[in-house]
Order: sequence, then C-alpha cells, then structure tokens
Amino acid sequence: MKTILILGNSSAGLYDFRNELVQELLKDYRVVVSLPDDVKNDLLSKEGCELVHTPINRRGVNPAQDLALIGSYEKLMKKVKPDLVLTYTIKPNCYGGYAATKLHIPYLSTVTGLGSAFEKSGPLLEVVKVLYRRGLAGASCVFFQNRENMEIFHENGLVTGRDRLVAGSGVDLDKWKVLPYPETDMTYFLYAGRIMKEKGIRELFDAADALHGEKVTFAIAGYCDEDWEETLHEKEQEGSILYLGFHTDMHEFYEKASAVVLPTYHEGMSNVLMEASACGRPVIATNISGCREIFEDKVTGVGFAPKSSEALIDALKKFLSLPQSARKAMGLSGREKMEREFDRRKVTRDYLEEVHRALGES
Repeated sequence: MKTILILGNSSAGLYDFRNELVQELLKDYRVVVSLPDDVKNDLLSKEGCELVHTPINRRGVNPAQDLALIGSYEKLMKKVKPDLVLTYTIKPNCYGGYAATKLHIPYLSTVTGLGSAFEKSGPLLEVVKVLYRRGLAGASCVFFQNRENMEIFHENGLVTGRDRLVAGSGVDLDKWKVLPYPETDMTYFLYAGRIMKEKGIRELFDAADALHGEKVTFAIAGYCDEDWEETLHEKEQEGSILYLGFHTDMHEFYEKASAVVLPTYHEGMSNVLMEASACGRPVIATNISGCREIFEDKVTGVGFAPKSSEALIDALKKFLSLPQSARKAMGLSGREKMEREFDRRKVTRDYLEEVHRALGES
C-alpha cells in the first residue's frame, strides 16, 4: 500500500474542509497527517489516519523556528517514506515543498490565500516570494482557490509547473442544508471567523456602533487571532455586539442569522460564505477575489469595497431596506449557486485526478 503524507497547519481546517478527500485517500492508501494541534485529531485517527505532531508558528516569522520546521519535515519524510506529499497553507507549502524536493518525493501544494504579505511591498514580501519559488519549484501540481491568486503567482514567477484552479475547498451540501429563514422582525447580522484586523473586524465594530438597535443585532462568533478580547467585551457591554465565542458547529448560529457578514481584506475562497449560502442565508461581503466568486450582488447577497466602514454600513443599510421575502429569495438563490458551482464532491474528484497522476496511476 502506498503512503500519502499530508502537511497542514490546522486539524480543524483539514477535517472540516478536506475530510472528503482524506476519506477517499484512506480507501486505497496509508495516510499520515502532520499537524501542529490536536483539536480534531481523534476524529481523523478514528477514520484511519496516522497522526504526527509537528509544531508550527502559524503567524510568526522566526528564522530559527522556520529552519527547525524544515528539519522536522525532512526527518518525518525520511521516517514515513511517503510516495506522495500533500501540503496546505504557506509554511507547509514552502518548507514541506522544499523538503520534498530535496528528498525527490512528488508533492501537491494548495495555495489557500495570499495572506497580508502580498498587500505590502518591501523586504518581507520579497522573502515570501523566494520561499514560495523554492517551495513550489518541484510540485507535481499547485492548486489555487481563485484566479487572481493564480495570476499573481504567474506574474511573479512563483509557480512555473503544472497548476489547477479549484472551487476552494467546496462545500458539503449534505452537511449544510437549507435552514428555515427566520420569521421575525429582528435582523440578526452574523460574523463568523477569526477575529483579526485583516478580516475587517474594525469596520464591523464601526458598523455595529452605527446600526445596532432594538431590531438590529450584530453577533460575532470566532476566536481571537490578535488582541481584540478587551474591545470585544467593551463593545458587548455597550450593547453594540453580541460575542458568541468560538464554536466548532455553526448550524444554530446560521439558523438564527438574517445574513452573514464578512468584511475581509483577502481570502483564498471563503468557507464561511459557502456554508452560509448553502444554508440559504444571504451574504454581505467585500467584493474581492475569494468572496465575489461565491455571491452575486443583489441576487444572493450584497457586495461592498474592502477596508471601508462607510461602504460596509451602506451595504448593510441596503439589506435592511429589503422585505423579508426578498431576503429569503436571496438565500435560496445562494443555495442554488452552491449546488451549481461549489459542490465539494467535484473538488475532491479534481484532487484525486492529480493524486493518481502524480503517483503514475493514470
């Protein structure tokens, strides 16, 4: 039995968004998974995966830690002897790809988004470009989740071999079914995701300050990737937001939502918007790559310019002016779009084609 090694930076990300692929791989291969946390390791282990703990500083740039990560990946590959490596997110892509190239092991990488470095210029961006060039140089195929990311990598010479565009991670249409639209005169705006500047949390706070009231609630669900705890509690005490904390199952919160709001600055392909749309909820999101592919303005949601509190407030006001019937119709149109374009089963088939190709099985 051939061995496939998966390098990731989040057990929840792997289980929640890629588990269909993992299950398909387990039918024919030994699957070893390297992760820095254990949030959903028990679930992956029960399915048959072999788990290895590999520490990763997800957000920091520390040369000593990054060199240690390369060494950890090389040591792991020599021990596991994989026939193919799959990498997700920047550090597994760069350092795992470099280690696989050095050891002459075929690998597939997935660019799940550009991150903040590509919004700036200067030494950090140039370092990131070098890391990507080296990490992706030997990839059998590089997957991109939106066309703009793919074009940026081509323009900068970061990927020169085979690549492929997929519909993000897709959405599990069986798990995320249409939920009854709320029959209430209360408008419940839901934000779900990491609480950080680049997700537009500051703009969301401004919008909540301006629009909250007896019939308008702003609810925030997620964990703090940055130091926002004090502000969250202050805003909650003031009554402008409802802080829900971090939850592994979002069904009950999508069910309450009148619309899901995402004022993010950059995305690979937003899983939250796909889940919300699959549940029949309108989305109010920034008109950027990774979001605009998922919604149709005035059809399945409302778009607005990023990094602008005024633009977000205007979009929310447009939604508030809609009758209940129009909001419900938006949500159902979003579900139809997910069924047409974002079925995770199609994404899984795309990956399996490249797995078989890289292993010489097709």
